Amino acid sequence: MRLSVLPVTVAAVLLLCCSPARASSLGDAVAADYPYLDALFRHLHANPELSMQETGTSDRLARELEQLGYSVTRGIGNTGLVGTLRNGDGPVLMIRADMDALPVEEKTALPYRSTKRQVNLEGVEMPVMHACGHDMHVTTLVGVARRMAALKDQWRGTLLLVGQPAEEAGGGAKAMVADGLYARVGRPDHALALHVIAKYPAGKIAFSDGLMYSSVDTVRINLRTVATHGASPHLGTDPVVIGSQIVLALQNIVTREISPIEPALITVGAFHAGSAPNVISDNARLDITVRANSEATRKKLLAGIERVALNTARAAGIPEDRLPEVVVGADGAPTTTNDAALAQRVRAAIRAGMGEEAFTDWRQTDMGAEDFSDLVGVDPPIPSVYFEVGGTAPEKLASGQWAEHHSPLFEIQPEPSIKAGVEAMTLAALDLLKK
Repeated sequence: MRLSVLPVTVAAVLLLCCSPARASSLGDAVAADYPYLDALFRHLHANPELSMQETGTSDRLARELEQLGYSVTRGIGNTGLVGTLRNGDGPVLMIRADMDALPVEEKTALPYRSTKRQVNLEGVEMPVMHACGHDMHVTTLVGVARRMAALKDQWRGTLLLVGQPAEEAGGGAKAMVADGLYARVGRPDHALALHVIAKYPAGKIAFSDGLMYSSVDTVRINLRTVATHGASPHLGTDPVVIGSQIVLALQNIVTREISPIEPALITVGAFHAGSAPNVISDNARLDITVRANSEATRKKLLAGIERVALNTARAAGIPEDRLPEVVVGADGAPTTTNDAALAQRVRAAIRAGMGEEAFTDWRQTDMGAEDFSDLVGVDPPIPSVYFEVGGTAPEKLASGQWAEHHSPLFEIQPEPSIKAGVEAMTLAALDLLKK
């Protein structure tokens, strides 16, 4: 699907890039630019695309950047792209925005809500919604691109703006790196990213000097048993019983093998078995998400899952050549952890430009994960900072009438969120690329 681009005249581009932004504050400049960004946000929200199928979004982002004078390299890791703006000798800074949406049917009352459907990579038509705020991320990236183009007299070096596919499905960051991202556009000295977060007041900035997100892995357990009639269970081996025992035993890993003060999570999200009430099937499948806040715990959880699956099957009499297959998906990602020194520098830059009142306290309240770590966790690692921008009106937070990420009712308050995201990210970029 090809997306249309809002008309931008040559005069408008010249006004954007050459207007005396220094005559007013950065916040005023961002506010003046917001009507353009709001139209872009509404367009992106109404036209979401699934992971690795973000062709229209990628094309729109590429054209937005090209109109501003960025050199755009497309097709990195499928639909990924990088816009490069060179401004003399100096540091190289990368800023990343993820582009994909979710297979969720939107149920908000927004006038620009999504009604889109898309055939996924498995050939199944699905509803599609920006239920995690990636439309805000792409819009903010364009806002930063516009400010940095207008403020070239205030920085030097090279700016790399990344549109990344498939954060939701996982694997997008890995795909870009494997496709020669840094060989094609250059390796950055620092990297930045942001995420709009529903649990914080709209426009407030939050981040830590260390851990931001948990690691994530997907594990599939394929049980192979002996089928029989439901009235003759003694003539077969029941994958539903064995699978149920595995589900319960997995929780003992978290509660009895991991320290009670160390975050760890094993969730069996899907259990597929059988086709009729009087048939004991010869197979079953468990799909599991695994989360941890340290690599040591991550490894222990994954090893424990395999041990429990194999030995539960052995205890049920499954022969060695029919033991479960335990498959760890390639889409896993390590923890997202900020570089402490860089985080302090970014915080100071945002505070200097927006004041202490721009911040709210960061807190980990769940074990959400991100694949930004795969983008920067190369050898050697790229120092990086990931920060969050609140997305919900304070009165909604106070009343409890707000929806979490991935909900069909998820919505953000775009204006304060986008304005704060653009201003904070631009302040950080200007500091890291300062003359």
